[in-house]
Amino acid sequence: MNRSEIIQTAAQIFREKGYHAASMQDIADAVGLQKASLYHHVAGKQEILAAILDAALDRLIGELQAVLDSDLPPEKKLRAAMEAYIERLTSDADLAAVLLLEHRSLQPPLREAHMERRDRFDRLWRKVVHEGVQSGAFRAVDETVIAFALLGVQNWLITWYRANGRLRPRILADQFADLFLKGLLADGRSPSRRA
Repeated sequence: MNRSEIIQTAAQIFREKGYHAASMQDIADAVGLQKASLYHHVAGKQEILAAILDAALDRLIGELQAVLDSDLPPEKKLRAAMEAYIERLTSDADLAAVLLLEHRSLQPPLREAHMERRDRFDRLWRKVVHEGVQSGAFRAVDETVIAFALLGVQNWLITWYRANGRLRPRILADQFADLFLKGLLADGRSPSRRA
């Protein structure tokens, strides 16, 4: 049993039980270790939670940075970013759920370190939108609001997406991207608004 296997197993337990209801004994039992032996690998639940959050955000940041570094036009960057994020949310649902639902359980100073990473991830989404606005491909929008909307739509997948359901991650990403892009493309038409 290695540390990464412990972290992955803990993510599953935290997702199923919630961070506060899960115990170190639950984790030790799941990985087949005595509780005392588990402490040779990790100091406690806070360290495990921080490791789960760091692993999830580091993967997401790396994938999103690769999209931003590409030569794709803004519309394709947005689509590629959404495809990568939705694929990660759906392929590693345990890490995704813990990332989105349990980050508030971190205690200072671990919370501050996590929030720095989370802010970096949010800034990358704003940069995707900003590049589109600056190039003229997207109409002028509040980039922060749009980034929050993009993340909000995608993040809720963890509550309703089922791997055995009728929609595959790529189809969802395409539908979400179409929804946003048709609202962002600078095609000269004014959106109609209710009076």
